[in-house]
Amino acid sequence: MEISPWFLVGDYLSGMVTGVLVAWMIRLLILPGVDMVLAMIIGMAVGMFIHLALGFFLAPLLGMFQTMVPGSIIGMYGGMLFAMRDSMGAGSKSLSEALWVGALFGIVVVASFHIYDRILHGEKEKISNDNG
Repeated sequence: MEISPWFLVGDYLSGMVTGVLVAWMIRLLILPGVDMVLAMIIGMAVGMFIHLALGFFLAPLLGMFQTMVPGSIIGMYGGMLFAMRDSMGAGSKSLSEALWVGALFGIVVVASFHIYDRILHGEKEKISNDNG
């Protein structure tokens, strides 16, 4: 099945937007010195809320699976990782650096799902060719 280039652009853009919004909200909410466990729980909740809110808007355009599955990983794991980083006062020193890290994290997660999907479809074709 051929994938439209516009779909891929939208898929990566949605991952980048999710990563940027999560990194931005975490940077606003979590200050250095906050208890790390509390920061990670807050980060996970904020990331989950952001990916669900974006999912309602993007799912009709890109598809529910393509929006919600990568978005959940970007939102929840990204939220926990960014909150842990910000509670320690480590990593990105400025807001723009934090937003670039969020965008990069979104791209990496979406790319990993595309690679995994390609592996699964390759196996499916191999099995169907062996049987028929």
